[in-house]
Amino acid sequence: MRREATLPLVVGNSSGQRQVIDTVIDTGFDVFLSLPSEAIVRLELPWTISNTVTLGDGSQTLFDLYRGTVIWDGQYREIDIAESETEPLLGMAMLYGYRLQVDTVEGGIVKIAPL
Repeated sequence: MRREATLPLVVGNSSGQRQVIDTVIDTGFDVFLSLPSEAIVRLELPWTISNTVTLGDGSQTLFDLYRGTVIWDGQYREIDIAESETEPLLGMAMLYGYRLQVDTVEGGIVKIAPL
């Protein structure tokens, strides 16, 4: 049993290509979203910059950032996406200004609502 709060997220590029990606909510990750390189290549996301990102343990590391689009709160939103060879992570930059409610049982409901 993995005991993680997950949320499906529609991610796409500026050409309208979209894919539903299951993300893990990571309150220790301060970027919008991370995706593995294979998803970034498949979605043809454009590289924007390399930048230092703070991880949950307070350490900092360099990530390549790409530009993508997500459907968030019923609207299209352009965000930075960090390339990381882990499971897709939904970070605190995405959740800023929203209330996160998690039913902490297997298959529990995750609710995100604007403040």
